[in-house]
Amino acid sequence: MQDEGIEKFGGTKDVADSHKFDEKKLEAYVEAHVEGFEGPLEVRQFKGGQSNPTYQLITPKKKYVMRRKPPGKLLPSAHAVDREYKVITALGKIGFPVPRTYCMCEDETITGTIFYVMDMVEGRILWDPCLPDIAKEGRRPIFEAKIATLAQLHNADYEAIGLADFGKPGNYFERQISRWTKQYQLSETQDIDTMNKLIEWLPKNIPHDDANSIVHGDYRLDNMVLHPTEPKVAAVLDWELSTLGHPLGDFTYHLMQWYMPADGASTQTLNGANFEALNIPTAEEYTRLYCQHTQRDGIENMDYYISYNMFRLAGILQGIVGRVRDGTASNAHAAAMADRVKPLADVGWHYAQKAGAV
Repeated sequence: MQDEGIEKFGGTKDVADSHKFDEKKLEAYVEAHVEGFEGPLEVRQFKGGQSNPTYQLITPKKKYVMRRKPPGKLLPSAHAVDREYKVITALGKIGFPVPRTYCMCEDETITGTIFYVMDMVEGRILWDPCLPDIAKEGRRPIFEAKIATLAQLHNADYEAIGLADFGKPGNYFERQISRWTKQYQLSETQDIDTMNKLIEWLPKNIPHDDANSIVHGDYRLDNMVLHPTEPKVAAVLDWELSTLGHPLGDFTYHLMQWYMPADGASTQTLNGANFEALNIPTAEEYTRLYCQHTQRDGIENMDYYISYNMFRLAGILQGIVGRVRDGTASNAHAAAMADRVKPLADVGWHYAQKAGAV
């Protein structure tokens, strides 16, 4: 399955016709704004990146990465590459594992949309959370590195690094539920009863715990680059959904890998795995590790958080389905997302019922 993920989403390809731009204009801009840049420039497009087209900029001495807004009709508040650039730049200053950033270009005459340029971080991008290509003894240390890195993010003093205005503190779940309800309804292509029930129930039952931190928004194995040989996170990627928010919303989203239905996952799921044989932490063990790193005694209302995250992920995937409908999706596999929305909503409603929904 690892190879299948790499083949589908990993590596680069020729730039898609719908995402082409004047490469000479880009080269002139980068030469003027990226310290140490030396052409000539070759541009390739990464196969992944369903939301924002992502390009590899290759020069004789170095590789860079460019992320840009997709062209065409877009949902409001989506594709915020300028926010991505801001948070990556700020986190880099405190030694958090992110690529070095170079420039943010808001001049749409260069590539047709705004973009930024950062370092290409070399290492391993893994897709299957069972880590079949890693020796058994090497698996748990990777999970321990992942959760330590997420805790480092949540423990960061966001005001001290200039991100006090990166989001509205407080009412995170209320705002997220409202946002993804709107995005879902704008992109809706089928009537899903359990999704409608979640939209009704979730905002009325939010737990009373208003912690605040930087949140990544899509923290998962295939959004990070691991060190080439060691169990270390070399870089966390894809910060488009990052904001100031509730750390437990972010952590429990990451925890969805353990609960995801196989037909609702865009990556492999750990649901039903033999954790002891694989040498991978259970959801309970992983939660304890997170609590140790963040000085929490435990996490109450877990059923609510699982329900909320299934809803949120269903909303994200439905947004991709809507972009297929509108012709702005940048991944050839986005159309397959339509079949994954209902299974996620169904599991979300199951956990809502465990949390008391009727």
